Amino acid sequence: MTQPDTRPALEALRAQISRLEGRSGRERAVLPFGVGEIDRRLPGGGLALGALHEVAGGGADALHCAAAGQFAAGIAARATGKVLWIVTRADLFAPALQQAGLSSARVIFVEAGTDRDGLACFEEGLRHGGPGAVVADVARLTMPASRRLQLAAETSGALGIAIRRWRRQADAADFGQPTAAVTRWRVSVLPSGPLPVPGVGRGRWLLELMRARAGESAAFEVEACDERGRLALPGAADRLAVPAALGDRPGAAASGRGRASA
Repeated sequence: MTQPDTRPALEALRAQISRLEGRSGRERAVLPFGVGEIDRRLPGGGLALGALHEVAGGGADALHCAAAGQFAAGIAARATGKVLWIVTRADLFAPALQQAGLSSARVIFVEAGTDRDGLACFEEGLRHGGPGAVVADVARLTMPASRRLQLAAETSGALGIAIRRWRRQADAADFGQPTAAVTRWRVSVLPSGPLPVPGVGRGRWLLELMRARAGESAAFEVEACDERGRLALPGAADRLAVPAALGDRPGAAASGRGRASA
């Protein structure tokens, strides 16, 4: 038996939520991933610019935290303009960012002494409007603090990515608390795909979209960011290369769907 198409009802519900949130009639610019299965789950067909997003590793160990950082780097790499990257621990490995497509020549690194200073830099960076993307290590993120970050991002149009990191596993429960972030992601490391010759293949992640404002939660098995910051579905890298490349052209997001950087 054919199931009824519920998309019109979902679109109407999303429009009603947008009106209630005061966003009626205002199209939010987006940065597509270039992977249809992911973009279709996101309102507008991509990651909202001028908005705050949260990313965390699937575990508290360095491996999963590094995957979350590379996921954020891949997104920042596909935005245009400079990237402000704020850390609270001096363990950021620049070659790993390069591997995800983010050249250190584009990045302004800031080392904040405390979590509180890091949040302050994050907010100022988003409000400034110069960087196209601002990425920051964030431990505790309260609703008032996330609202300030979201408003700052909306004001400048910059993309804000909070990489949630905790010094103690017990603090990770904070990740389940409500915030004003538009999306919330969790990245877990999976075994890489087999190769026809001895060696290590391209990394794979379980990418969980845990929350999307006016969107749906979902989970994807993806191949890790390549040297241009692009994701791909396992075995579909060649098929997706053309649309991903089109979405990554300098200024493509700005001319097609909105602003990608200041």
